[in-house]
Amino acid sequence: MPRSNRPRGRRPDDDDDFDISRALSGRRRTESKRDGLWNVQPVAAVSATKYYTCPACGLQIAPGIAHTVTWRADGLMGEDDDLAARRHWHLHCWKIKA
Repeated sequence: MPRSNRPRGRRPDDDDDFDISRALSGRRRTESKRDGLWNVQPVAAVSATKYYTCPACGLQIAPGIAHTVTWRADGLMGEDDDLAARRHWHLHCWKIKA
């Protein structure tokens, strides 16, 4: 019987759900801090393209620096307002946040 040269299984370019920006930036998770629940999403250095000011230390987060974006997970005003109030933190600053 002749051998088939056709590849088996799915090919990576056939996957419609694959999103390179999500793969580069990491997965969103929920963390509990002293002041409530927070959505936390890491931003990879490759995806960081703008300057931000860290709310903890007041220093700038330069483009090309990996950092974290956070917003309330238990806000009273709704998800749209919580997303509008999201902040970019240095990784260390978010880790030591009380």
